[in-house]
Amino acid sequence: MFNQTDAAPYDEVFDAKGDIRPLYETVCAHMSSNQVAGIEHMQQSADLSLLNQGVTFTVYSDARGTEKIFPYDLMPRLIDAQEWQRIEAGIIQRVTAMNLFLEDIYHGQKILRDRRIPAAQILGSNLYCREMSGLNPVGGIHVQISGIDLIRNQTGEYMVLEDNLRCPSGVSYVVENRMVSSRIMPELLNRHRVRPVSQYPQMLFEALASFSPLDKPCVALLTPGIYNSAYFEHAFLASQMGAELVEGRDMMVHDDILYMKSTRGLKRIDVLYLRLDTEFIDPLVFRPDSMLGVPGLMHAYRSGNVTLANAPGNGVADDKALYAYTPDIIRYYLGEDPILPIVPTYLGAKPDDLAYMIDHIEKLVIKPTDASGGYGLLVGSHATKEEISEFRRRLKAEPTHYIAQPIQQLSTHPSFLDQDGQKGFYARHIDLRPFAVCGADGAVKVLSGGLTRVALRQGSLVVNSSQGGGSKDTWVLYPDGGQQHA
Repeated sequence: MFNQTDAAPYDEVFDAKGDIRPLYETVCAHMSSNQVAGIEHMQQSADLSLLNQGVTFTVYSDARGTEKIFPYDLMPRLIDAQEWQRIEAGIIQRVTAMNLFLEDIYHGQKILRDRRIPAAQILGSNLYCREMSGLNPVGGIHVQISGIDLIRNQTGEYMVLEDNLRCPSGVSYVVENRMVSSRIMPELLNRHRVRPVSQYPQMLFEALASFSPLDKPCVALLTPGIYNSAYFEHAFLASQMGAELVEGRDMMVHDDILYMKSTRGLKRIDVLYLRLDTEFIDPLVFRPDSMLGVPGLMHAYRSGNVTLANAPGNGVADDKALYAYTPDIIRYYLGEDPILPIVPTYLGAKPDDLAYMIDHIEKLVIKPTDASGGYGLLVGSHATKEEISEFRRRLKAEPTHYIAQPIQQLSTHPSFLDQDGQKGFYARHIDLRPFAVCGADGAVKVLSGGLTRVALRQGSLVVNSSQGGGSKDTWVLYPDGGQQHA
């Protein structure tokens, strides 16, 4: 039933000898006892549950239809308490440092004056938001919501792959996956001491509400609308938080105060959770052709009458080119070594790095600095000669627009699939996106779990849902003596 032909050097479930790791013995026994027919029934029940709940995402490039049921991979990913403790500490450290960094570069720019980062890297970036210069968000907090992408490499070490500090998506699938697991495998779930994830909407609401002095602030979530790829998540989070779900046309600014239009008249909004990029939020300041934002929103923000989360201009901090400097950022602001290492990164802006990128493109992953969702990248080992030639041309033409990283052997995990007409568990590459929220006091809280994304295509290293990936329920376990939860 378990086929390890495509397993990476580090597999989450099986060790180098092919033996089941102790952490997974109960899970593997449960799956084996159900046999293929039983597992197929579980998968069908899971898919039906997701369909009934409307758990979808959008793939714009798929001619067969854009709206998709989010693929649920029923074998859970387990993380023990000791591993999670290090992951959690690393994320808290990282988010804390990035908040200090953003506050600095939009004010004194001490890190640039001390030449720890080239000024051109920041001030020359198209993601640097000059409109944020001198603006004082509550508590100096720019990153209220984050999703940090981690991988496990060939030695089993967790590493940070990239930061998501603008509009991180996927947390709704974390909550929905757990609901599905509790329906289709309650016995297995109850046999483990699994930390809950259903509290995330409450965590998020409390973090957002802390930025208003009011006892009962009006919190709203700004969505681009029903055609956005993550609209399900927007609606889910607004509903679960008890927040307003609004589009730009639902709001107006009057006397530097943001209001929502309703059948009872205008209602003031105190905190606005942005689920669209900075360039679209205010046509008077950014893109004049944007129909998604609210004219005057930035003026209301600058006047201190509304909190925007995440703050405009955060893109400069999760620019893929800046990623190479994040260990130095952590040391500079916190005086600590990074708890979680990063993947070695080459910058097209550096002549020596560029030469290496061009000469060794077959061994690298080439990424545009301002793209996301797996779009626009090249995995050298999987590319055709034509694609490699084209990317060499692009690197020479726009070197500062690209970074490169050595191809990482992401860890694998069994996934229930039909491969060559044989149904069973096959090894597939995975990553992990834990989610964190930060309140006005600067305290960072990490959800005990995360989105484990799976590259369902055989041999693929690209886990993004937009590129054919799926997800697993992630079970973070309590230490011995911990309280049992579902």
